[in-house]
Amino acid sequence: MNIIEVENLSFAYAREPILRNLTFAVPRGAFLAIAGPNGAGKTTLLNLLCGLIKPNAGSITLDAADLNTYSVKSLARKVALVRQEFVPVFDFTVAQVVAMARTPYSNILSFESEHDRTIVAEALRMTNTARFAARTLRELSGGERQRVFIARALAQDTPILLLDEPTSFLDYKHQVAIYDLLKRMQLEKGKTIVTVTHDINLAAQYCDQALLIGPDNSYLIGTTADVFSSSRIENVFGVKTFTGKVGQRKFFLPLGEFAKDVRLINTSLNGSSEK
Repeated sequence: MNIIEVENLSFAYAREPILRNLTFAVPRGAFLAIAGPNGAGKTTLLNLLCGLIKPNAGSITLDAADLNTYSVKSLARKVALVRQEFVPVFDFTVAQVVAMARTPYSNILSFESEHDRTIVAEALRMTNTARFAARTLRELSGGERQRVFIARALAQDTPILLLDEPTSFLDYKHQVAIYDLLKRMQLEKGKTIVTVTHDINLAAQYCDQALLIGPDNSYLIGTTADVFSSSRIENVFGVKTFTGKVGQRKFFLPLGEFAKDVRLINTSLNGSSEK
């Protein structure tokens, strides 16, 4: 059963079309990567899926209900959004930031319940952030803060998680840690995860499906194995790639004009039929 259904979705800023006639569905419990060049509309699509902006045409259905039928509070119980990592302005502690996620389940007169505290504690445990729960966000590294924001999304207790480039600015160790965490939430908690990413190789390793959006409003959705190919990546991103394999999974190495191994492009093209 599909938990997200998008049909003939179009959006433009002023008169410039960003997304045009986009149609796709995400099965419940799937892990979808949204990839494409800068300006293709990836973040715009996330903002449309969580109701922050309205489409010019088309429809979005979440859990069998039209997005427009949700109130702000009911939508916050359905979808949690994790933005790109940022440096916080206020000195909230980790525990306070994660606890804020319980707001959609309370009213103005209610206090944090035992149930809320249990969910917050579980979110801190899953993201390995409980050990610095009393520290402020300013005291944490970029990777630690990103795990806190994912913990907050977990504590929001929604079936759908949307993430906008969750591994931006992170080193290899923290990139892998974030994707391990997201995969664990998918497998152990049954979350449906949609993430915008520029890392094709991590997406190929961890995600079930991919939505590849081109700069000309074209798009393709399917399994990561079907969507990610050297020819499509070269066409969409405008860069030559060397394609290899680790086990059954392809990996892609972008090679520019002055790359040391640019000669491998011709070797790859002459020695492989991979498209």
